[in-house]
Amino acid sequence: MNVTVKEPGNATGAAILEIVNPIARQKVETAQAERFPAAPRLEDLAGKTIGLFWNGKQQGNQALERTKANLKRLYPEIRFRDYLGAMGGVLRRASDAQLDAMAGECDAVVGTSADCGSCTSWLIHDMCGVEQRGTPAIAWTASQFHEDAHWSANVWGVPDLVIAEVPECFTNNSPDRIHAMVDTAMDAIIRGFTQTPPTATLDFKRISRESVELPSLIYAGRDLMDAFDTMNAAFVKAGWSDGFPLVPPVRSKVDAMIAASGLPGDHALGFLEPGFGVATIEKIAANAVMAGCTPKMMPLLVTMVECFLDFRAGWRGVNMSTGPQAPVILVSGPVVEELGLNYGIAPIGPGSQNAVNVAIGRAARLIMMNVGLSYPGVSDMDTHGTTMKFSYCVAENEARNPWEPYRVTKGYGREASTVTINSPFSQTCLYDFQNHDAEMLADVFCSAMSSAANAMGAAWLTTHKGVDGVPAVWRGDPDNLLLLCPDHATVFARAGWSLANLRERLYRGSRLTFRQAMLNKTPELFKVVHPHLQWMWEHPDTEISLYGAPENFDIFVVGGDAGWSTWHDGGTYSVTRAIRTP
Repeated sequence: MNVTVKEPGNATGAAILEIVNPIARQKVETAQAERFPAAPRLEDLAGKTIGLFWNGKQQGNQALERTKANLKRLYPEIRFRDYLGAMGGVLRRASDAQLDAMAGECDAVVGTSADCGSCTSWLIHDMCGVEQRGTPAIAWTASQFHEDAHWSANVWGVPDLVIAEVPECFTNNSPDRIHAMVDTAMDAIIRGFTQTPPTATLDFKRISRESVELPSLIYAGRDLMDAFDTMNAAFVKAGWSDGFPLVPPVRSKVDAMIAASGLPGDHALGFLEPGFGVATIEKIAANAVMAGCTPKMMPLLVTMVECFLDFRAGWRGVNMSTGPQAPVILVSGPVVEELGLNYGIAPIGPGSQNAVNVAIGRAARLIMMNVGLSYPGVSDMDTHGTTMKFSYCVAENEARNPWEPYRVTKGYGREASTVTINSPFSQTCLYDFQNHDAEMLADVFCSAMSSAANAMGAAWLTTHKGVDGVPAVWRGDPDNLLLLCPDHATVFARAGWSLANLRERLYRGSRLTFRQAMLNKTPELFKVVHPHLQWMWEHPDTEISLYGAPENFDIFVVGGDAGWSTWHDGGTYSVTRAIRTP
């Protein structure tokens, strides 16, 4: 995409609007980036050993089996090695040891499936890892994820990685349809292994990377309002907007935000996924200004970004998934009153009472887009999306919390102020005006939590917890978030329940039969992960817990009166940090 931005000194008009450039540079655009050419190609496939890598995505194994059959028919002496990603669950990544093995044991590797957002990026990561080790690799990719795949290949340092494109996702397709798509695209596999790939062109349709190096951007108009409209129209065209009008990040406002952080503007907190944008204080400040934030919010925002950078947040998956994941920002401590965050009536919704909540949540989204470079249609492939992605920041109703404050349960003192990030897949209301009995109220909650359709429902059935001590943070045992209204919290507390009691009760009560829990799971993955539980196939009515442990229920008291709580199907761990003030 080409977007024209006037350089300083070249703008003409009755009014000139100059803003701080809020778009971060990528790591691949810095001196720290590693770039790799495509590995040398093969002269012929006859007698070669081909690795078949499956990342666990449903029906991907069907595509690999068909690939194997087609290659065997064309090259009778060809050999194969099968690999299943060692880390994760439904989405399985290769470990470094697996990448070494594939590159060392095979002459070429084909992987699948790139037909989901984060699945595409992680498959491309693994195929780039094979290429970096000197072995040709190709990724089966659905057409909708073509741009995502090339964007990820550039991020992972092998922009010329070969993509074998099919018109539809393998998921939810019949074996016959999958076989037909593979058959039609086999020439791309053979060419990709035997011909030097062309140099990639990185011209994306939905976003612009022009003007990234400019320190400021200039917009002209008949008057300042016209220049304001011009700026917002340009941001929409470039893909840099969340769809709402943006506050111009003029130098004076950005400098005030930087000063409030107590850090230099060029100080980088790290490389923010999924695009590995350089997260400088200035870029964070500029996006915060666009969201409507004020300087006194800046220490909280810096801490929030530090949470984003924590590997436990599973940030690549959160940003790139086809699932509707979005960060919920939970604030606890004295900073709630200092900033004027709403923790009472309608703290999630719109309205003047939520001005601070909305600004902080909106800043999170703009930082994810323009610093982390998570853009819809390129690096955010959400099937439906969710309104949670616009803004979701709430504060603890500490006065109505019958237990210890939330931050204390996370290991911080009462005097501390904390930010927590949890990025769930869904939001479900828990309605109960009837029950003052804790057991009955818990039963109502568990009726909503007991669903095979929840993204993380019974995910432990197909999930390795980790390899060599590396936790599979983005699958298996996420922290499911319960926003508990004060009236419901009071029912449990009056019954003498502690938070630990409530977590245990929700864990024990959220159950389905094995047959129900496996309806949307891949049997092959269950066999690999739990060989000792294969007896369940003969006893399908055995009830199982849907979640990994009682500790996987994260409970936050917030809201006004009346019996409505909110349940979130977990997607990541909750990551908490204390806010530091300069």
